[in-house]
This record gives sequence, C-alpha cells and structure tokens, in this order.
Amino acid sequence: MTIASASGNVFAFVWTADHVGIEIHASPLDGSELARRVCPRGHGLGLDGLFVLDTPVLGKPWRIKHWDPDGSPSFCSNGTRAAVALLPGEFQGTIDVCSNGELVLLDRKGLEVALRLPQGDGFCLKEPPDKLPFPAVFGWTGTPQLVLEVDDTNAIDLPTLAPPLRFHPDLHDGANVSFLQVLSPGNARIRTWERGVEGETLSCGQGAAIAAAWLTERSGVNTWKIQPRGDDPLFLNIGKIENRRWSELWLGGLVRVLGHQKL
Repeated sequence: MTIASASGNVFAFVWTADHVGIEIHASPLDGSELARRVCPRGHGLGLDGLFVLDTPVLGKPWRIKHWDPDGSPSFCSNGTRAAVALLPGEFQGTIDVCSNGELVLLDRKGLEVALRLPQGDGFCLKEPPDKLPFPAVFGWTGTPQLVLEVDDTNAIDLPTLAPPLRFHPDLHDGANVSFLQVLSPGNARIRTWERGVEGETLSCGQGAAIAAAWLTERSGVNTWKIQPRGDDPLFLNIGKIENRRWSELWLGGLVRVLGHQKL
C-alpha cells in the first residue's frame, strides 16, 4: 500500500493487480472494508480515503475507485490528483481518468498535477438551503458541496457550526461544508468539514473548486489561489461560467508519494 498526498489530503493506494487474492477478515479484498480498517482517525492511520487502482494502459482512460474512511464510495478530486504520483514516468501531460465513474482530465507536469472537474449537465452552482447563517452557494461536482462566505475562517468554530450544515435536512445526500474568506481579488482561504471523514480535513479540492466558480461568477476574476488548512495552496482556473455552469474548471497543486505501509 502506497501513501501519497495532494495539497494536504493524504490517501492510501493499492493496485488491483498486486492484491488479487488478499483476504481481510476471511473476505476477498474489498475497497470499502479496507478503507474502514486503515483510514479512520483513532484506530487507523488518519487518512482521508483509500483508492484501488487498475493497471494503466497508454491511450485508454485509467480506471480508479475511491472510498471515504467510513467506507462510502465517492469521487475525490485531490485523491485522483495524488494517484498520478504513482504512475510510471511515461504517463506525462494529459491523462484521461475514470474516477468513481466520473470522467476527468489530468495534466501532469512533475510534482504539479491539475485536474479538470467534471462538466456538462448537472455539474453547476445551485441555490443553497434557506436561512443559512452566512452567504452561501451549493454545487455539484460529482459530490455535494456547500460553501459559505465568512469574514474570518480562523474565527469559525468548525466542530460546532459544520455538522448541522453537513446534515442539513434540505440536502438529501448531505454535503461537504466549506467556509471561505476572500483576502483580495484572486486570493482566498478555506476550511472544510468533510462527510465520510466527519471532521475537518487539511484540504478539499471540490470545495475549493465550487468556491472559485462562485467567486468567478460574482467578480469575473477567473484565476484563484485558495489556501486550505494545509501548507500547499490550491490553484483554480475557470475557463467560463455561464448560467451557473462552468467549463474548463481546473484544480491544481502539488502531489507527493510519502511512503509505503504493509497491509
């Protein structure tokens, strides 16, 4: 099992071909069960999720799957970017990936990996629930994202404010909840409480993507540097947003292989 990170999020990665026949609690390898075993804080490694990777083939979409620490399958943009760090050197430039059923495009340049968010019907900004405590937007990127704008992210009591919003009754599938602070045109910072982790994470790529799309819609500024809780910033570039739908929404930042862990 390889441990790799993208902009503060840390994930476990296993290759399907390397682990055929591994048994966990007398059952065949299962991503959901393995994620629940190795990822959670406290009794696991404190990871943000687990990926199972098919063998890549040049010229074909690379198929990968992700599970949150609670065993739920979900599309994860930062984890998909981090997975690229495990690819052989011949996989450079643009790479087609099918990540939990979402078709995305990655652009690999050394340790910098950018991901084009899913786009088309259904991928857009939407109205948030009524009577939220701060100005907000809801967005669908393959997972539900609720972003609220505040004066100071450092002043937010995230463990108190975020869980009721994460389970808001008007959001049937729940949502990741991010609090956004604009510092200057093109610069912002963000904190996120993630479903599946049920806690604050050091970064959330899709939360930052929705934040950037919302800011672009309002300001016309289409390039944003967004600082999450982790050290590495996220870089967002939006080609266009029209009628609340984006095209060419790219999320970029550093990825790193951190080491290996025996199962």
